[in-house]
Amino acid sequence: MRHNYLFTSESVSEGHPDKVADQISDAIVDLFLSKDPEARVACETLTTTQKVVLAGEIRGQGIMDTQGNWAPGVPEEIEQAVRETVKRIGYEQDGFHWESLDFSNNLHPQSAHIAQGVDASGNKDEGAGDQGIMFGFACDETPDLMPATLYYSHKILERMAADRHSGAAAFLEPDAKSQVTLRFEDGKPVRATAIVVSTQHAKGYDEGDREAELHSYVKKVVADVIPHELLNGETVYHINPTGSFEIGGPDGDAGLTGRKIIVDTYGGAAPHGGGAFSGKDPTKVDRSAAYAARYLAKNIVAAGLARRCTIQLAYAIGVSEPLSLYVDTHGTGTVDDSAIELAIGRVEKLGGLTPRGIRIALDLNKPIYSKTAAYGHFGRKAEGDLFPWERTDLVEELKAALA
Repeated sequence: MRHNYLFTSESVSEGHPDKVADQISDAIVDLFLSKDPEARVACETLTTTQKVVLAGEIRGQGIMDTQGNWAPGVPEEIEQAVRETVKRIGYEQDGFHWESLDFSNNLHPQSAHIAQGVDASGNKDEGAGDQGIMFGFACDETPDLMPATLYYSHKILERMAADRHSGAAAFLEPDAKSQVTLRFEDGKPVRATAIVVSTQHAKGYDEGDREAELHSYVKKVVADVIPHELLNGETVYHINPTGSFEIGGPDGDAGLTGRKIIVDTYGGAAPHGGGAFSGKDPTKVDRSAAYAARYLAKNIVAAGLARRCTIQLAYAIGVSEPLSLYVDTHGTGTVDDSAIELAIGRVEKLGGLTPRGIRIALDLNKPIYSKTAAYGHFGRKAEGDLFPWERTDLVEELKAALA
């Protein structure tokens, strides 16, 4: 583990074309789970100029039968969910408008061969929805136990979106990206060396006094979000460095579900297994096991057992038990990593980290996923049914298991 270095993470706004696609896909997941908590959903979305296309495989009571026939009214509800998502984000532009965009629904029944391997039957428990590896991570760089570079990148764009929606910054349009570079000394962030913000804007905000107004606004947001001790006169700002940014969103660049997985997770500060989250129901371990791994890593750091923690889980499609569990505290642990692995095995709440055990423990079969699809799946506030994997209610149990 290095102690002195520069590190950078980026984030993208809810209006970024890939994030529009993620939010639409998760709106469909929520719609179907509200009809059938055991629904199977793998929904992919393409966004481009004045067009949204859905594709993927689904199954669920009151949604679609095995022959591909829709339940009455469901196609209309799907289209409504798509248009309402685009409207909420704020797209009312000639090149992408919630009301007039062309919509195509190509969802079809889930493969029976996948279903027979995944579903519980007889003495067979529910199996993983796919093979793969999943990672969870936590560190003590921020109050939410997230990498600081990603945490501040998200917060900049969340604040800008809030100001856009409220009218406090009416010159902003939905598409935006941010990037934060921090200098670390002795493993702790000490200074922001570079801030990059590119934001779509209203006409005329790329020159003269209006451009200066936009730049001043962005710098104020950064000053409000990033602790003042990390900013100084040497911090370099790159605000709309390419110049004009009037054409954006799906009209400026096509968007696809699952292309922003590093933004969704840890900003490059931890490994990623490769599978995206959005558009998938919680039987897909790409999603649920990654949430469980974050839950465990966060509780380990919150318990003071380590300052940094990476957890890997691995699964085979149709098999319920995980193939492996790996813990790495990067030399910051107060006990051996192998001892933490054994302690995790004693956490009864997680049901042996089987797909069903995770779903039950974290109560994942609810329509809670639209909120996850912008500004990261981790480092969020656990409120009500939302973001249950961000709770730190395993702290005492883990301490007891290691006593």
